[in-house]
Amino acid sequence: MHAFDILGDPVRRRILELLADGEQTSGAITDVIRAEFGLSQPGVSQHLRVLRDSGIASVRAEGARRFYSVEPAPLREVDAWLNRFRRFWDQRLDALETELSRGRRAARTPPGGVPGPPAVSESDADTSTETGTNSSTDQTDPRAQGA
Repeated sequence: MHAFDILGDPVRRRILELLADGEQTSGAITDVIRAEFGLSQPGVSQHLRVLRDSGIASVRAEGARRFYSVEPAPLREVDAWLNRFRRFWDQRLDALETELSRGRRAARTPPGGVPGPPAVSESDADTSTETGTNSSTDQTDPRAQGA
């Protein structure tokens, strides 16, 4: 079975999401899938079997418990296929990063290009109030005088 056929099922995708966080017991997986999809234990076992038979997941026995984990090799096929499309969103993500950087710079530099005074933390503001000074109303700053 092709990896996309296996990943086409929302239950199996959810199981893989659970396994991406680390090895899980079949009981823990079943509890989540039952709650989210309303499947019975045998239904969840069928999905686990498909994942195991395809090689996307592996199982390890420890006494009566079964521990499932993701096998990354079969998912490389999916990654290779997606790689052809990454350029579409990489360009957009690069553009977003550029805009975010511009926004951060603009927030630090007010109109007119004169940077404002350094930000005062709450602890600094409390200290300056106690000593009778307040850096946020510094009279040498033209903006503090309404200019």
